[in-house]
Amino acid sequence: MHETAVDRATGTVSPHRAAVASVRHPEDTGLADAPLTWRSIGLETMASMLVVSLRRLAARYFEAECQWPRLHPLNERVTAVPHHPLIMVESLRQLAVAVERRHLPPVRGARLEAVSVSLGLHPRTRPTERGGATDVTVRCALSDLVVRSGAVEAYRLSAEYLHAGMLFGRGTMRFAPPAPVEGAVADVVPPPALLHPPAAAVGAAGDQDVLLARGAQGRLAVVPRDPAHPVLLPGRPIQLPAPAVLEAGRQAALLSSGMTAAAVIGLRLDLREAVPSCGALVEVAGEPSGVRFLVTAAGRISATGTVQLLGR
Repeated sequence: MHETAVDRATGTVSPHRAAVASVRHPEDTGLADAPLTWRSIGLETMASMLVVSLRRLAARYFEAECQWPRLHPLNERVTAVPHHPLIMVESLRQLAVAVERRHLPPVRGARLEAVSVSLGLHPRTRPTERGGATDVTVRCALSDLVVRSGAVEAYRLSAEYLHAGMLFGRGTMRFAPPAPVEGAVADVVPPPALLHPPAAAVGAAGDQDVLLARGAQGRLAVVPRDPAHPVLLPGRPIQLPAPAVLEAGRQAALLSSGMTAAAVIGLRLDLREAVPSCGALVEVAGEPSGVRFLVTAAGRISATGTVQLLGR
């Protein structure tokens, strides 16, 4: 079953499948070969940087080196750490920013945002870190590139994650202009009498990572314990970025199933509309392979997704 989760995320990335036409912007004369820095990929701090280097192997095929610290804010404080799956998602997001800024034509207007995410894990080959950081190689391919009037409007980045030469996960992200924040969604407020679950119940490392709260009638709402979480909510956004919505779905699935974080072998998210940073409702339903979740705000469906669980 764990192989199915990985295969659902994306197909095998290969340079031979890459498009033959170069996508590098003709005016990018030196940026593509410059070393990556935390500023160059739009991060607020150096500590948030997961991608060490990026190089292009073919027209739309890239390889990157990442370092995942054992003491990453999302990881548990234990001796042997299986990295949080959102670290994989964030690494792919950072890679997408680097590819977009160095190898694609410019974006017109607001920057592109992740609107769908898919991730699959091989539990047997997933690395466990006992020292300082895990070195991970990421092979990624660009596809579904939409360019109009010389500006990028959408694209997809698919990735394979390898440690010590062994594949342990696959993922994809699709990027497009962010959904506008409707007035009704912007004014969403959380229901009263909320109670945050313990961090362990939602597979979080600490209370500061909990995104959910339960109301008096048992309904789940997105109410972050830390509204300025450095990884999930950097800069206090007015709407949840895709990784935070995915994490809310993961937490809801673990809370409803009673399973631990180690049981998660697949994640999928599709954003339909903007999700407010606080107050959206999350509903879950069990299915044979895991849990399906639905995020609503102001009575409108904002996002859907699934969490695949080992043994389900």
